[in-house]
Parts: sequence; structure tokens; C-alpha cells
Amino acid sequence: MVTFISLISGSSGNATYISDGKTNLLIDCGMSGKALKNALARIDVQPENISALLITHEHIDHTKGAGVVSRRYNIPIYATAGTHAAMDVGDIDDANIRIIAPKLEFEIGSIAVTPFSIPHDAAEPVGYSFIAGGEKLSIATDMGHLRDGIREELSGSKYVLLESNHDIDMLRYGNYPYPLKQRILSDVGHLSNELAAKFALQLINDGAEHIMLGHLSKENNTPEVAMLETYNALTDAGVDVGRDVILKVADRYNHTRLI
Repeated sequence: MVTFISLISGSSGNATYISDGKTNLLIDCGMSGKALKNALARIDVQPENISALLITHEHIDHTKGAGVVSRRYNIPIYATAGTHAAMDVGDIDDANIRIIAPKLEFEIGSIAVTPFSIPHDAAEPVGYSFIAGGEKLSIATDMGHLRDGIREELSGSKYVLLESNHDIDMLRYGNYPYPLKQRILSDVGHLSNELAAKFALQLINDGAEHIMLGHLSKENNTPEVAMLETYNALTDAGVDVGRDVILKVADRYNHTRLI
């Protein structure tokens, strides 16, 4: 049975668990080792049983506990060369450093993995698609815009964790310094609710049946605002939310199950 669970999701930390019952993957670890152990315990998973840790990019909300977890449980870390070089995670055993590259599929146990490039202000960031238990699952967060090729990478994904970071007006009129606002709104920043809603419709047309909105800003978004933006866009396009697609918002601090 395939499992796809967001352990935490947001600007303060991100971690996702995917399993097909034989291979157990952790995507990002933006929390301490102790917090991860507690988060996994809540879904009845032991950290010793994690097969691999995959990193999307080096920012601390995705890598805070990566080094500790790798060393403590002897878990290999998969990331691009640029991300490995940029991560501040301490010394990792050479045997646990696995270099990957966009568009080059590889396997971890019984799960096939395909990284794809994403537009974000990091060294060599990627999203991931997986084939697990015969189903395609994807994680697409930390994207400044929907550049050509991303839709194709996610096409056929039945289950998607999609960034819906900020409400544009909340960000523009909020208290963030102007340079930070410009960074978030840039082509290498984060995906707005408006763009996430448009992309969600495309994903549904390409086969998505379950979409979880994630990586919400604590200051410039709320779960209700993010959900309403996408819900309205889908219903306006004739999508029956609840029948044609299951739509959820990932909890910032607790786990949210997509499957």
C-alpha cells in the first residue's frame, strides 16, 4: 500500500514521507532529529526504517535535521551536486552521499525517482516525481514560476504536493521588508495561491486526483485563503471538488495524509 504524508509543511519547515510498504523515503528534513523522530512516531514509523533522505535544496527549512538524521541512523542523502555543496549539514559519511541530476531517473529499493529542475533561488534545486506501487506521485514546491517543462514532469501524477505559498495582496501590503517581498515575488521565489490554483487545474487535466497545497507562508497566507483560491478556480472551471479531485492543505506543524 502506498503512503504519501506531509509531516510538516511551511516556511518554517518541510518534510514528507513516501512509502510503498517496502521502501520508505523521507523528502527533506526541515526539523530537528528529535522532532523528526516524534513526527514519524505519530504515523507509526521508526527512523531506523527510512531507506533514504532526498533533499530538494539547501535552505534550512528543508535541511535543518538532515545531517543529524543521516549520521544517527546511517541514512544516505540524495541531492544534486550543487545542493550537496551548498548544504550546511556537517560531515556526512562518503558512502551516504549520493549525487543525482535532473531528468535522470534512478531507483531506491522498489521506488523509481525522477528529479526535475525547479526555478528557485538555490544552488541546484529540484522537485521529485516517484513511481510507487504503480502510482505516480510528485512534490513540486519552492518554485518562483511555472516554467516550461514542469507541467510535463508532473503529467500523469495522481497525487501531488503543490506549493501555494502566499496571497499576493497579503504579501504586498504586509510587514516584510521590500527586498524580501521582491525575492518571494520573483521568478526564483515562491508560488502564489493564484498560480497554484491555475496549475492545479492543469494537473487535474493531466490526471491528478489528489492535490495537497503546501509550503504556506505563516505571515502571508492562511490555509483558508489558499484553499478558497484553488477551490474557486477549480469550480469555476467545472471541476467537482470532492468528486473529480480531493483537495487538501498540508498542516504546518502536524502530519497530513494525502494517501
